[in-house]
Amino acid sequence: MPQLSLYIDKQTLHKLEVAAKIENLSISKFAVKKINETLNKNWPANYRKLFGSIKDETFAVEKHNDFQNDSIREEL
Repeated sequence: MPQLSLYIDKQTLHKLEVAAKIENLSISKFAVKKINETLNKNWPANYRKLFGSIKDETFAVEKHNDFQNDSIREEL
């Protein structure tokens, strides 16, 4: 398996160690997980099932402005 070396400051290393420990992963596995999450940006599972699940008037489709009342601008 290929290896990757990184140069990071002590503060970043400490944050990395804490974050990996919270997820109960080694630093390497945590780093691989985060790299994959960044490179493979996908919607979470069941994301599309959320569509239409909120019944709230504030989540209405906004009207598109036709710009008829827009200020006249100087041609450049």
